[in-house]
Amino acid sequence: MNRYQTFKQECAAEVAQQGANVALVEQSLKWIIHANRFKYSYHFEWLGRPIIQYPQDIVAMQELIWQVKPDLIIETGIAHGGSLILYASLLALLDLCDAIESGQTLDPRASRRKVLGIDIEIRPHNRAAIEAHPMSTRIQMIEGSSIAPEVIAQVKTIAKDYERVLVCLDSNHTHDHVLAELEAYAPLVSVGSYCVVFDTIIEDMPPGSFPDRPWDKGNNPKTAVCDYLKTHPEFEIDKSIPHKLLITVAPDGYLKRIR
Repeated sequence: MNRYQTFKQECAAEVAQQGANVALVEQSLKWIIHANRFKYSYHFEWLGRPIIQYPQDIVAMQELIWQVKPDLIIETGIAHGGSLILYASLLALLDLCDAIESGQTLDPRASRRKVLGIDIEIRPHNRAAIEAHPMSTRIQMIEGSSIAPEVIAQVKTIAKDYERVLVCLDSNHTHDHVLAELEAYAPLVSVGSYCVVFDTIIEDMPPGSFPDRPWDKGNNPKTAVCDYLKTHPEFEIDKSIPHKLLITVAPDGYLKRIR
């Protein structure tokens, strides 16, 4: 075992201890609840676009994308486009690394790696900003409900030409909507890759934390994940990720396809 492997082994043991430390987990949740009052996740950008994610989850997604090396990333929910830009830039780095390792000249136009974003409403100013961004050549957007049959059919048609697919669900956070998204898009995830269900933290927040939204405790992405996993043993929750992050909007939301 080399030094890096030893270091990783030590980290894994420490992460497991973190996740098992009830006091630490409880304090982390208290911090999340308090920070949510100030819309903490709204205050960050990626390459000039608001991303509306916790920095911890941004780092986790970077680690997953490096690990999986996907050809296609599908995301439901676009908002300002920060996550699309994040994923597109990480795919660009994968292409750069591939070119360096192979000794070939990088031609971004020749890359097949792509991000596919879906949103029921892509506001004109957001679409214009995304399309004007240097990463836009790697991004395709579909406007429509992520659970509409015609949208699902379009996504499946696109996905069939890709080998390694990673999915992120971050649109309407009600139980029924997320469960329908899981049924539609999780099967597209390749073995060893992930379906990341954001905002499962809603189930852990005090009731009434989102008074202007249709979701709440008992009706949210985590309850949908629990229902989905009852009949889909090909996925399991990767507990090591939230145990490492502690501050995350996706506890029990990093679903790994194992078969």
